[in-house]
Amino acid sequence: MLYSIVGTGNMAWFLAQKLTAAGHSCTGVWGRNPAHAEELATDLRIKPYEYLSEIKDGEMDICFLALSDVAIETIAKKLSFETTVLVHTAGSVPINVLTQSARDCAVLWPVYSILKHNLPRHREVPCAWEGTTDKAKRYIQSIAHGLTDVLFEARGDQRKWMHLSAVIGNNFINHLMAICEQICREQQLPFAVVQPIIKQTFERIADHNPVELQTGPAKRHDTITIGGQTDLLRHHPDWQAVYKSITQSIENMYKNKG
Repeated sequence: MLYSIVGTGNMAWFLAQKLTAAGHSCTGVWGRNPAHAEELATDLRIKPYEYLSEIKDGEMDICFLALSDVAIETIAKKLSFETTVLVHTAGSVPINVLTQSARDCAVLWPVYSILKHNLPRHREVPCAWEGTTDKAKRYIQSIAHGLTDVLFEARGDQRKWMHLSAVIGNNFINHLMAICEQICREQQLPFAVVQPIIKQTFERIADHNPVELQTGPAKRHDTITIGGQTDLLRHHPDWQAVYKSITQSIENMYKNKG
């Protein structure tokens, strides 16, 4: 298939490298920053679009809007497609922001943390898709197989909940790890000593229900330990608030489970 990309960030690089490696051809790249567009286009050995208006209907099968959530609708309004399928790649943005710009619209959202300088080389990146027409559904599934072996359909409301789960499971957990690292650094302790138990946590949830694996002072309602640890965080009120909130959530989840 022929595809174009609007955007030059992490997602654009992921799409470009994966789809080109799968045998699809990129007709051009456009970005608000011409230098960034030039960089990605050079990597693909093509020329960037100088203007958004150069992206013409019918000259590619699919046009990807690999943009920030807030930019998708604004940029989509500047495009008009009758035959090209218009696709955005956001988890929490509804598909209907595209329907005024194209007859055939779709979403392809990798449920994964994508970084330009550390792109996944494997094919186990889960991708959610949605399409407004039979053509859009065929096209997006066909080209998505160039990215992944884990493809599933998800409506807009389902993607919103999945995106929330991904934020908690990725962004929030990473922030908690950052707190752990800073506590260790402040107390002149090696963060490496904590990493095995962190690794153990993720290894366990690969095969078991997380609800069944919960341990710790909040689960057993150990008020003495909870009080002492809350006090340790008195000079870090933000961290203390996180500790109290998560502790309360754990206590609430297990209060009627014996």
